[in-house]
Amino acid sequence: MLKIENLHAEVSSDSGAKKILKGVTLEVGAGEIHAIMGPNGAGKSTLAYVLGGRPGYEVTEGSVTFMGEDLLAMDPHERAAAGFFLGFQYPVEIPGVSNVQFLREALNSQRKARGEEPLSGGDFLKLAKEKAALLKLDMEMLKRNVNVGFSGGEKKRNEMVQMGILDPKLAVLDETDSGLDIDALRTVGDGINAIMRKPEKGVLLITHYQRLLDYVQPDFVHVLVAGRVVKTGGADLALQLEEEGYEAVAA
Repeated sequence: MLKIENLHAEVSSDSGAKKILKGVTLEVGAGEIHAIMGPNGAGKSTLAYVLGGRPGYEVTEGSVTFMGEDLLAMDPHERAAAGFFLGFQYPVEIPGVSNVQFLREALNSQRKARGEEPLSGGDFLKLAKEKAALLKLDMEMLKRNVNVGFSGGEKKRNEMVQMGILDPKLAVLDETDSGLDIDALRTVGDGINAIMRKPEKGVLLITHYQRLLDYVQPDFVHVLVAGRVVKTGGADLALQLEEEGYEAVAA
């Protein structure tokens, strides 16, 4: 589903370009959940941004294919229409735009790009209520402006509702567990499982900690250090990292 080969990338800054990714290679197959763990500055968020097509991040070497197509050749909106979803570590606020309006426009834009008919207002609201219920998000929240006045946990649950509505083939979730209390963490974990744990879908979870993986158990765990994947294992590798730390495990 997702194939990353020898990916090198740098980010632009006032002081010039800085190399962040230095040869990342990994594959995510359909029906698989992969976790990427690593210390601060390892390149985890940079990998997510590169896959999503964020401006300012330049690939200098390597390739990424998604469903057999060159992901890096697509514009961000084309990646989304192809079934790629990026969950942000810090979801942004959009004053003046209601959640319902935003989500319906996003969904129908993707449906149009795929040659599908747009959903009517009634059908969309039915879908939105179903997905909001999965994340225990009140429908009144969906009538408010996007993320404006939301707590950290509400922003993350709102983003998972968005993922449920868009129904992507592959989700890259960048530190979805940050800012969540214990109850919200369980709710978000259950939501990810309900939406994405299916034979035809794939997930790449980026996280610092084991705690989200208690609810969304990965098939594979990759340790990213200094821009490279230095170790890959099963779910027990995350427990080892929690007990021993990155330096000991990656040595």
